[in-house]
Amino acid sequence: MKSSFAVRTMRAGELELALEWARQEGWNPGVDDAPAFWEADPSGFLVAAMGEVPVGCISVVRYGESFAFLGLYMLHPEFRGKGYGKLLWNKGMALAGNRVVGLDGVVAQQGYYQRHGFETAYRTLRYAGIATIPDVGEQAVQVVPVTHGKLDGLVHYDAGIFPGLRHSFIKAWCGAPERRQSFIVGGGSRVRGYGTIRRCFHGYKIGPLFANKPDVARALLARLLAVAGGQPVYLDVPIDNVQAIELAEECGLAPVFETARMYRGKPPETPLDRVYGITTLELG
Repeated sequence: MKSSFAVRTMRAGELELALEWARQEGWNPGVDDAPAFWEADPSGFLVAAMGEVPVGCISVVRYGESFAFLGLYMLHPEFRGKGYGKLLWNKGMALAGNRVVGLDGVVAQQGYYQRHGFETAYRTLRYAGIATIPDVGEQAVQVVPVTHGKLDGLVHYDAGIFPGLRHSFIKAWCGAPERRQSFIVGGGSRVRGYGTIRRCFHGYKIGPLFANKPDVARALLARLLAVAGGQPVYLDVPIDNVQAIELAEECGLAPVFETARMYRGKPPETPLDRVYGITTLELG
């Protein structure tokens, strides 16, 4: 059967299929993630097919010439344990070239990734629940929706936190209010933080949530949680950011599972004190 097994670049519409598989695996992606994911790197999504039938996928999205992020690594249960996963993995990793590669690995798979040269940089906890909106008092932190005119400043701010250049992705992620709602504090060269909330198959996910200071994160989170309207909310928080953990727990959220941010190559210097929620487990 291996003679009819092939790995190729995804075609139009197949990313939606991959995200449906992710939903079936319990990963709870956003209901409209595909267009922005695709903008990140259209040739970074691969599908494994048996003949013409897709049976697996992997993404290795390249952010510039020095960093890539691996995700959406899945194989249909029928084809596991037969060597197909290794073939799919190798094709995906070939896309990365000599770039540093990051991924968010669940506990059960971290040993597998270590055997492939990945090392843990930090742990991330997914917080979930029906959130209580935090009290922001009379503070002067002004939170406003992201508009087209604020995107350039937002992209520049993001580049100081995320380890790779992802301008196209961020403009698609934060510039589509009909798909996701994004809010920002400051503008131009004085952005102090921003965050995005999106509807998922179950509840809402917040990500990213980046902020220079705890009061900025609190104000942004209050605005984002108001969008959820009492529905379940999910937020992936690096445990090294103690103030982010405290804020999530103050809002009534509790940890439901953990992942590890792992890198093949030299770990980038990410300012985790400004990361109150990562963007997505799939794309970093």
